[in-house]
Amino acid sequence: MKPIQSSLLVVLLALGLLAGAAEVPRADAQEPAAGEQATEPAAGEQDQVLYALGLAMAQSVAQFNLTEEELAQVVKGLEDGVFKREPKVDVQQFMPKIQALAQKRALQAAAIEGKVAQEFLEQKAQEQGAVRTDSGLIYKEITAGTGESPTATDQVTVHYHGKLRTGEVFDSSVERGQPATFGLNQVIPCWTEGLQKMKIGGKSQLVCPAAIAYGESGRPGIPPGAALVFEVELLDIVK
Repeated sequence: MKPIQSSLLVVLLALGLLAGAAEVPRADAQEPAAGEQATEPAAGEQDQVLYALGLAMAQSVAQFNLTEEELAQVVKGLEDGVFKREPKVDVQQFMPKIQALAQKRALQAAAIEGKVAQEFLEQKAQEQGAVRTDSGLIYKEITAGTGESPTATDQVTVHYHGKLRTGEVFDSSVERGQPATFGLNQVIPCWTEGLQKMKIGGKSQLVCPAAIAYGESGRPGIPPGAALVFEVELLDIVK
């Protein structure tokens, strides 16, 4: 199959190439098991599926902070690529420029977000029971556990609820109804440090500065330079 030569597709690829920080694994990101069929859209659901596709693309492109005029140019590239029209530029030639634009916009957004995030972090650090570590992690125990604590190389099973400083939920195993299992050396540093302070059965709040979360690049749904708040329940240490 010939690849779609569209500006938007290249934007998505560029964002993927720029991604460098460890992520909190998502329990809903697993591929179907062997022999399991993907769920087909129900009758009359096609428009909703396509609309959802647009929302998914928007999450990736949002980091560019596009104006309406700029977005219109992206849509033109998408249309030309999807309908196999003659491209107006060489995609491969413009790849470095797309990456440079992504980095520039991310740094601009991170500088703005960073100032507001710092005020938010100071407020969270003043909350009763909150402890700020040398890394900048703000740790607050909600419910004490009674089991053992994991090490940095252990696998753990947790339930978690992740929010931006605005209170917007960007990821939640609780809402999905499915705990997540992962190695503590496979996630953002904030989690690696914070989970080691917990005991099985415990629940804590981890407030993560961008430096130990997703940094100045951000992620789809997470602005560059964003401070994050997680409520994490340690269900088990996988042996």
